Amino acid sequence: MVHGRSIRARMTLATVASFGVLLLGGAALLSATWPSRARADLVAQAATASRHLTTIIDTQRFEDPIPPTGGIGLLQIVDYKGRVVAASAGLLGEPPITRARPTGGDSQVETRECRPEGCLAVVGTSNRATVYGPVVAYAAVREPFLLHSPYLRVMLFGSSALLLALMAWGTWYGVGRVLAPVEQIRQGLQRISAEDLSSRVAVPDSRDEVAELAATVNETLDRLEDAVERHRRFVSDASHELRTPITGLMVRLEDGLYERGEDDWRAALADAQRLADIVQDLLLMARLDARAPVKKKRLDLGRLVEDEVARRPSRLPVTVRAEPGVHVRGNRLRLARVLTNLLSNADRYGDSKVEVHVRGSGDEAVLEVVDDGPGIPEEKREQVFERFTRLDGTRSRDLGGSGLGLPIARDIAREHGGELTIEGPQTRLVLRLPRD
Repeated sequence: MVHGRSIRARMTLATVASFGVLLLGGAALLSATWPSRARADLVAQAATASRHLTTIIDTQRFEDPIPPTGGIGLLQIVDYKGRVVAASAGLLGEPPITRARPTGGDSQVETRECRPEGCLAVVGTSNRATVYGPVVAYAAVREPFLLHSPYLRVMLFGSSALLLALMAWGTWYGVGRVLAPVEQIRQGLQRISAEDLSSRVAVPDSRDEVAELAATVNETLDRLEDAVERHRRFVSDASHELRTPITGLMVRLEDGLYERGEDDWRAALADAQRLADIVQDLLLMARLDARAPVKKKRLDLGRLVEDEVARRPSRLPVTVRAEPGVHVRGNRLRLARVLTNLLSNADRYGDSKVEVHVRGSGDEAVLEVVDDGPGIPEEKREQVFERFTRLDGTRSRDLGGSGLGLPIARDIAREHGGELTIEGPQTRLVLRLPRD
């Protein structure tokens, strides 16, 4: 047998080729994109710690080493003359971790500093009104060893090659086991053609397609011995055997086509609309993550709430109590999206009513959306703001949510310099924005 043209060899080569492209392409893509994504995550952690540090030193001076902030232990506060005025324990007595400073009106700078012991992702945030005077608060995160070593690619491509080799062996072995009875049938037919037509091939007791093939071969040999009449009968029987399953298959397909009713098509349309909504949410989150600038103007928050509540259909009655004259500066479409997401959440999980309150509180405009549903446990109130998160239990009875509504609302709130939180024993979603 020429193995290069056998089914076994072709199946093995096809498996190796198809999975090789996927595995090696995936390894190449991962080795090319993971370092940048990992560094972006490190920069995000450092940026969060740096911003938090600037808020602390508005009113507080550190007498001892700066304690870790947000799990980040490499912290420095450097004045505009380049002097370190405070540092964490790991950087005590060290010179400034970097000479990079925010420029061009930016309040933040991102850089990468490499030392003999490894590289650091560093983010600095400037603040002119601190107890130390004008300073830059730096936070640094150590990069993992794999980010700047060749072992990552060696591991990825090596494991891909090993997995590919195992796939090739498994395919070769598995297909060989499957085709072994077929090979026996072929050898039996070869012996029959060399000797006489009275011999028959062995029928395996597997009761599968191969056994059926062997039985069919023996039946064919029987018909060959009966000359032309039996041969014609064989053709007639074979045609009948083929016609029966084809006819049955066509009937099933036709029944399935005509039995699909309007409700089925509406359900399919609803699934397509749900996918479209998720795609739109993902696109919006991508724009929010990119921090693309949006046009903002002075808005009456109470009027915006009243307009959106009147326009939006809901399952539960919605009561609006809006204090007049509460103005904010923002993008109307984005803030309307926040309200829509909050109302959708309340309408989904509320029992009998939804209340919306708008009021001023000092320099803040406060929007509250309250439902009388089962509420969210306090320990899980931050979890609901994670993307694609839906809580188990009483607050998951509607599976229509994608787990993106509240994360999008919080991102928009922060884009406008505000915050979205959950407060109170009930489900009270509170949006706080700077008052204009």
